[in-house]
Amino acid sequence: MGVQAAPYSLRLEPETMAKLRVTAKKNGRSVNKEIEIIVQQYLENYEQEKGPIEVKIP
Repeated sequence: MGVQAAPYSLRLEPETMAKLRVTAKKNGRSVNKEIEIIVQQYLENYEQEKGPIEVKIP
């Protein structure tokens, strides 16, 4: 697990956040971990369709 240098404030619609709280609880995770997993899954699907995303990590 990486450590983020500066926290990122994520603004979501109240209904979206409420739904995330429900899914996180059902999956036994924090909302933060639920969002992290959703983003990872999205990126994996994106790369399967469009190829690797090249990044440079400082």
